Amino acid sequence: MTAAVFFGCTFIAFGPAISLFLFTIAREPLRVIFLIAGAFFWLVSLLLASLVWFISVQISNKESTSQQKGLLIFGVVLSVLLQETFRFAYYKLLKKANEGLLALSQEETMPISIQQLAYVSGLGFGFMSGAFSVVNILADSVGPGTVGIHGDSQHYFLSSAFMTMAIILLHMFWGVIFFDGCEKQRWFVVAAVVVSHLVVSCLTFQNPQYVSSLVPTYIIMLSMGIWAFYTAGGSLRNLKLCLTCKDKDFLLANHRPR
Repeated sequence: MTAAVFFGCTFIAFGPAISLFLFTIAREPLRVIFLIAGAFFWLVSLLLASLVWFISVQISNKESTSQQKGLLIFGVVLSVLLQETFRFAYYKLLKKANEGLLALSQEETMPISIQQLAYVSGLGFGFMSGAFSVVNILADSVGPGTVGIHGDSQHYFLSSAFMTMAIILLHMFWGVIFFDGCEKQRWFVVAAVVVSHLVVSCLTFQNPQYVSSLVPTYIIMLSMGIWAFYTAGGSLRNLKLCLTCKDKDFLLANHRPR
């Protein structure tokens, strides 16, 4: 049973993201490099947030429950703000890198479009975020112990897996929307990404009432997915052509900057 829980939750959490990686990124070395770099940027943001939070906890009153809860909320908000700051820094870095690649290339077009960079970097952020969100939880799923033995929800691992999947996909959508907002200098779009990220992160404070956190998170994920789809140039027509395999250029794996 524990093995079934472990592999089932892993498949739920990382299945869609791994599929996207294999079909759209794995065959392109340049995309793999940018994905790994995006994961590294997210990791650095987490390191800084963890360092600040650790110092804050050490100098606070550890016996004060309200103070520790406030520090937890502070840590979550700080982590989100640092993640989005590093996303912006990575966008600026990718712009410079892409200009350098264009200068070295003999072609007149960018070797990788800004939409592809946004998608790949967002997935890199998502992979690393998902790994830190669920790896320890999955490790605990093999026991010893029984979930819900003291009356708590027995769907802890399953809910964590679905939340992790949502966070990974959201990072991908946020990346596409965020980069487009920076490109067109629509700062309200960037602000919308930051606010939605804060909302999703704060929803986790509703746990163990998992319905209260999962349902709003998936509503936000669906909204951001539709927004990212149209931001990347999608439409109902080319979606229909893609689903019927009649428009190969719509697939990211076969897409070339035009």
